[in-house]
Amino acid sequence: MSVKSKSKYDLLVVTGPTASGKTTLTVALASILGGEIISADSRQVYRGMNLGTGKDYNEYIINGRQIPCHLIDIADPGYKYNVFEYQRDFKEIYYDLKKRNVFPVVCGGSGMYIDSIIKGYKMFEVPPDSGLRAKLEKKSMEELTEILMSYKTLHNITDIDTKKRAIRAIEIEHFNKFKKEKQTQFPALKSLIVGVMTDRDIRRKRITERLNKRLNAGMVDEVKKLLDEGVSKEVLIYYGLEYKLITLYLTGKLGYDEMVNELEIAIHQFAKRQMTWFRGMERKGTIIHWIDGELPMEEKVEKVMELLRV
Repeated sequence: MSVKSKSKYDLLVVTGPTASGKTTLTVALASILGGEIISADSRQVYRGMNLGTGKDYNEYIINGRQIPCHLIDIADPGYKYNVFEYQRDFKEIYYDLKKRNVFPVVCGGSGMYIDSIIKGYKMFEVPPDSGLRAKLEKKSMEELTEILMSYKTLHNITDIDTKKRAIRAIEIEHFNKFKKEKQTQFPALKSLIVGVMTDRDIRRKRITERLNKRLNAGMVDEVKKLLDEGVSKEVLIYYGLEYKLITLYLTGKLGYDEMVNELEIAIHQFAKRQMTWFRGMERKGTIIHWIDGELPMEEKVEKVMELLRV
């Protein structure tokens, strides 16, 4: 595609809140660019978690052609994939695409994953510190919280959800402070970031319709299968949204109608948090070119292609 040689960009990122239609747009763009997609979805990395994370493999087929999508189905359910691993895996895919002269198109709504690659977060592979862990195991949760707060301001309260998570957070902060020589190098990328924006009422309607469709397609059975295969209820609750609330239903903590109602509310709140994150990125200097998600597909594609040609 001629735009690849004319564009000043190394990477196209298509993002936006859940139910905005970003996947369909990404597939159309990747098809025109002769590109391949790199997912930026923190839950679609897990195998067997399909309906709950919104994987729709048919969406990646356009004009009879399957558009390759990377970083989906790469981890077992129960594993806790993280931003460091995403950066590492993204970098491997990115260099492979460049080597093959294939234009990389990122698609997803996980703001931290996207921010980590366009900003090039300096991250560390933090090995376990058995000596430090042994000392921390003797501490109370209150003491662990104080220790963690001595390293940083606690913006992410999930760091202190459990004693195990608090110890790991302290371990990471301790490593970052004293052993920065193992810092990863991330390529400086010239990225075009496109955000798909939809009217809030339209988005709410889509969320409701999509939720009902996925429930009818067997989303509860999907979560039950994960439980039956040995994924703990605590881990599924940790994954949040569909996996959390359906697990609470399956373990008798919620009735079915109550689960559906709370899930719908939770997904709306999630979309709002996504927008808050994107606005925060913009305040810190990231330029996101917002496109009206209700425009005809041809117009959306042309707007993005014009931006790529600049």
